[in-house]
Amino acid sequence: MSKGVIFYGWNRSVPGREQISAAHFQEYLRYLVGLQESGTIDSYEVVLLDPHGGDLNGFFLLRGSFEQLDALQATDEYQNHVTRGNLHLEGSGAIRGVTGEGVMEWMARWTANLPD
Repeated sequence: MSKGVIFYGWNRSVPGREQISAAHFQEYLRYLVGLQESGTIDSYEVVLLDPHGGDLNGFFLLRGSFEQLDALQATDEYQNHVTRGNLHLEGSGAIRGVTGEGVMEWMARWTANLPD
């Protein structure tokens, strides 16, 4: 079961770069399919949010072990996709996190360190 995640979120396309964003979105989906098929990641999910006036309108959630995600983030191909996204998406960025068993482990660590 995956413990780690990479959350890559964005607000919207930079005005005038919508076509670039649409093309890159399709290319990135093909890339994710390949990562999952090769076992580089365990799975991925794409979420598009309803319009709500906020600055987060969609995200990709990549799941895998910490080792898988570390190795992925070290590749030129991953870094190139993130860099390209930053050039045509407003408010885009990637952040690591935990899911599944990892949540309980982090919470146990957190509660163990609470002051008395």
